[in-house]
Amino acid sequence: MDWMPLLSTLTGAVIGITATLLADRRRWQREEARHAREVRREVYTEFVSALKAAGEEIRAVALGDHLSESARDAAVREAVRGTGIYTASERLWLVGPPQVVAAGNEAFHRLRTLRDAYARGVAVGSAEAAPLIAQRRAAMARMRHLMRADLGIGPLGIE
Repeated sequence: MDWMPLLSTLTGAVIGITATLLADRRRWQREEARHAREVRREVYTEFVSALKAAGEEIRAVALGDHLSESARDAAVREAVRGTGIYTASERLWLVGPPQVVAAGNEAFHRLRTLRDAYARGVAVGSAEAAPLIAQRRAAMARMRHLMRADLGIGPLGIE
């Protein structure tokens, strides 16, 4: 009996199956990477939106009239809580790479510093608030830059 045709057929089948398995594996890896990038994009959008909303809320509260210092403090802190920033921050910590999480945490802490200043009675637009706002904007810009890089999107060049 001649074994060469059988061995050739078996070798061809093994090569074909192996090639199919490798192609399927690569396709699965690309799909997983695409899905992970989409999840990060959603989390980043949620976090940045919550930071912006919290900033607007504390500014609006700080511009309002308050009967007492404790009432202003409570109102500013409640304004931040109502934006979902804490949940968005936790989601970022779960899915973001270390450099993005660190930048997001810095932006979050800059917002809290501004919140605490407004809660103490620092006036919106005052000389005392200006460096806090500048620091917050710089932290936000750095965070966005890192998020865009992680998502494979080039820099805007406008920040």
